Amino acid sequence: MKTLQTIFFLFVFVPLVNTAPSIQQESLQFYEYDTDVAMRSLIQQDYEMQSKDIRKDGTNVSLDISLRLQGDDSERNVPPTKDTNLPTCLLCVCLSGSVYCEEIDIEAVPPLPKETAYLYARFNKIKRIAVSDFADITTLRRIDFSGNRIEEIEDGAFSKLLLLEELSLAENRLLKLPVLPPKLTTFNANQNRIKSRGIKANAFKKLTNLAYLYLGHNALESVPLNLPESLRILHLQYNNITTITDDTFCKSNNTRYIRTRMDEIRMEGNPILLAKHVNAFSCLKTLPVGTYY
Repeated sequence: MKTLQTIFFLFVFVPLVNTAPSIQQESLQFYEYDTDVAMRSLIQQDYEMQSKDIRKDGTNVSLDISLRLQGDDSERNVPPTKDTNLPTCLLCVCLSGSVYCEEIDIEAVPPLPKETAYLYARFNKIKRIAVSDFADITTLRRIDFSGNRIEEIEDGAFSKLLLLEELSLAENRLLKLPVLPPKLTTFNANQNRIKSRGIKANAFKKLTNLAYLYLGHNALESVPLNLPESLRILHLQYNNITTITDDTFCKSNNTRYIRTRMDEIRMEGNPILLAKHVNAFSCLKTLPVGTYY
């Protein structure tokens, strides 16, 4: 243990002596996390050495290393994940309100520290999102589930996330959209299997802050209805859209109406000739990207 204490001193105290006094708080938090990981690694090595020594002496003693490594701080009190039995902040990386669980093959949303604001769980094997996954986490502002296998999202799974601004469900297996929280500014559902019947008529109507909507590479037969005035970017490329009406983007009963905020609409890769629907774009500052002839 003396050797362990010496190594721990070198990891923790020596770098602090050489650190310039002007270090920012954010950098310090990253540094503290790294030393914490190093400390746990050293402790684990020490326990493994002790276990070998015990076995050499012929004594049958089982050391529960995983429990000893959890520590006493609040983040270690987060319940274990469903598929690994490891605390979330040992399985994932937890840094100042952000939780990074990327490419670790989890099959369910892990229990999160209550102060979590940003969750990155990309490229895993998550298949389902339940209401209970976020029931007690009301501080979330950004969630990224890109590159999973999500087929089902329970009704109301995001209903309590009143601060959520950015949500990505891209590259999954969704057939329909969930009910979205009211303060979203960015929603990405590119590369799913969503058809028009999987989007409710008023799905976007009350999202008055929504500026970026990505629904490319799905199976939509029509442009979603009741798009909010706040939209700046709309991606609908490579769907199965065959028709557009004069009320899709504009207002047929108001020839002076201009959709002032819309900067970009992408519709290439759809089986529709946009030149046949010129009146549908009369209120736009720029024409959609797509096939005209």
